[in-house]
Amino acid sequence: MSSGAPAGGMDHRPAGLWTLAMRRLRADRIAMLSLGVVALFLAMLTLSLMGVVAAGWEEEVAATYAPPSFIGPDGLMRDLMRQGAGTAPTAPPANVFDPLAADIAAIIEEQGAAITAPPPPRLATLAFGADKWGHDVLLKTIKGGETSIVVGLAAALLAVALGTLFGAFSGYFGGVVDDLFNWLYNVFTSIPPILMILAVAAVLQHKGVTTIVLILGLTGWTGPYRLIRAEYMKHKGREYVMAADAIGASHWRKMFSHIFPNVSHVALVQLSILAVGFIKAEVILSFLGFGVPVGVVSWGSMLNEAQNELILGKWWQLTAAATAMALLVTAFSLLTDALRDALDPTLT
Repeated sequence: MSSGAPAGGMDHRPAGLWTLAMRRLRADRIAMLSLGVVALFLAMLTLSLMGVVAAGWEEEVAATYAPPSFIGPDGLMRDLMRQGAGTAPTAPPANVFDPLAADIAAIIEEQGAAITAPPPPRLATLAFGADKWGHDVLLKTIKGGETSIVVGLAAALLAVALGTLFGAFSGYFGGVVDDLFNWLYNVFTSIPPILMILAVAAVLQHKGVTTIVLILGLTGWTGPYRLIRAEYMKHKGREYVMAADAIGASHWRKMFSHIFPNVSHVALVQLSILAVGFIKAEVILSFLGFGVPVGVVSWGSMLNEAQNELILGKWWQLTAAATAMALLVTAFSLLTDALRDALDPTLT
């Protein structure tokens, strides 16, 4: 009887790179705590995308700038809420000069009680407060996190895919191909990153989540390219690649079936590093007005709104967005450092 397991049930085969990395990662308590925080945000992102949570963030459920519950409503808001609760809405007086009066009367007659019924009462406080439209800041923060995290992950994936592809061709073939990609790399890195991002944003002239992903992905591939190119130059002369060449493997097969699995940990670390940077970049772009369009909420657009609210002393939207972003970025950065140390312990 033939079997892959050795006699006695003991497996003495040497552990691979990923097995050793997972053992080192599990032994790091800070890394596991950071992984838990990142997993919590990703779970929240999934539930938000499915519409399970924060689907009704645009509902005006509270009074304008309703404070957090632990502060309670101030005297003026308490008086306004009391007056509003006892006042029934009345129809506006007829205007014989209004050219739309007949149309409005027809709409009121058609809609009936649905349009003349009093609006539902608004809350005086919420757990994390409300913005100027009465939106729940907690639900708005969750929905904003969905946009920021999706942009960060998608842009990082695009940048790493481009950097890996360009680096593989450059490092494997060398010669003219290497010179061409090096020239492109020097052009992109000779311009300051924030200036390059703003220049591409000005050229595209279209606001949207896809546009931000393209801006960040097309300008962020240089870091992964440099590292992947060096790895391919190192690996292309090794015995296993020469053996693949001897049995007639194609260039594409040697590059992505033989070499890439041995350098994929570099791409994974770059993916996590860029995701953190791109989440912060999306916030900066939206804060400056180059980010998400009107009607789409992100942590950057919330911070943009909050700068005017601070003048009025309404700090809760700024606090909610900044705290959520700081928590995710810190946890992601600590996890990235631990992942890099686990995959390449010679760096420590």
